[in-house]
Amino acid sequence: MKRRFEEARILMYSHDTFGLGHLRRCRTIAHALVEDYRGLNVLIISGSPIAGAFDYRARVDFVKIPSVIKLRNGEYTSLEKHIDLQDTLKMRQSIIRSTAETFRPDIFIVDKEPLGLRGEVADTLSYLKTRGTTLILGLREVMDAPRLLDAEWKRADVMRKIAMFYDSIWVYGPPDFYDPLTGLDVPSSVRSKMDFVGFLQRKVPDLQSEDHRPEGDYILVTTGGGGDGADLVHNVIHAYQSDSSLTQRALIVLGPYMPANKRRKLMRKSAPISSIKMIEFDNRMEDLVAGAKAVVAMGGYNTYCEILSFDKPALIVPRVAPREEQLIRAQRAAELGLVDMILPEQAEEPALMAAKLKELLRRPRPSQSNPDLQLEGLSRISDRVGTWLDRSERRNFSVVEGAI
Repeated sequence: MKRRFEEARILMYSHDTFGLGHLRRCRTIAHALVEDYRGLNVLIISGSPIAGAFDYRARVDFVKIPSVIKLRNGEYTSLEKHIDLQDTLKMRQSIIRSTAETFRPDIFIVDKEPLGLRGEVADTLSYLKTRGTTLILGLREVMDAPRLLDAEWKRADVMRKIAMFYDSIWVYGPPDFYDPLTGLDVPSSVRSKMDFVGFLQRKVPDLQSEDHRPEGDYILVTTGGGGDGADLVHNVIHAYQSDSSLTQRALIVLGPYMPANKRRKLMRKSAPISSIKMIEFDNRMEDLVAGAKAVVAMGGYNTYCEILSFDKPALIVPRVAPREEQLIRAQRAAELGLVDMILPEQAEEPALMAAKLKELLRRPRPSQSNPDLQLEGLSRISDRVGTWLDRSERRNFSVVEGAI
């Protein structure tokens, strides 16, 4: 423990419309902070339908807001079909604001969406700004293709509002990997606030059940949330079907958001293959990655951090639409020799996919390709938070002393 802050509070916002990435990133940061600072309480506002499926450390909790899901065409809809999207957004905005008013955070950390889904956090940012809360925007090291992100942010005047609201912008990656705002016209008022803290290192959870990991060596195949991961799983199964010499055991985690009909079809398809074990979901993916010989994945941010943290050879088959985030990350990582990468259309070729799976076990670990690679994001975030809370504590002490 570094030190104690009496009744310090951090509020985090995770919009969670597609996949598990935002909630898992917020949860990782929250757990690291309460481990470092006694007396600190963290509350995560999450739209994830399965926020309650994860374990949380003492002094970390979550508030569930009504879920909105992103369709594959990029549009949004309410998870509860009978509720109008606009009504859902109004409820979310109201809950976010009232939570901030009641919780009274010292620091508010917004994950990825500067103004929240459809601007739902703007009102809360304005309110917290007036009461002196430190406002932090956390960005993935890769957001999206510059042309797509630029158009999206210009429509909502995002860049100006970032400059107006936020005290700091944490980039969850090192500056020599990728700049999330590359290709955009970034004013100095925003650029000066950018702080590249580094990748967020993961570790195996403290509590593990004896039968959690499969016995023996295995390749882990993960699709993250699974909403668009069926094709990858199908291609892995097809590779095993087409090449009898591919006998390495594989553990496939489908993901909680994979449509039920696709899930059932893949389970039937894999059933005759003794080398494949398939499960729907596991809330301790860090443990499964740590135990794997190698990883096959689509390459979302959290999975990538786990591959680096546990130093696993990896084959990445990225999503290429509607967002290009995974593609850009995979291309850059492959360029640095950290992972192997093939495009989705290449993965559809059984012979190529089988060859890649065999090669994977002979690939060097990321640390062998880049021995200087360091994952320092969590420790640097902890240092920043300590500095902000010190200032807040001194400011509050001065106010009390003045009143006396």
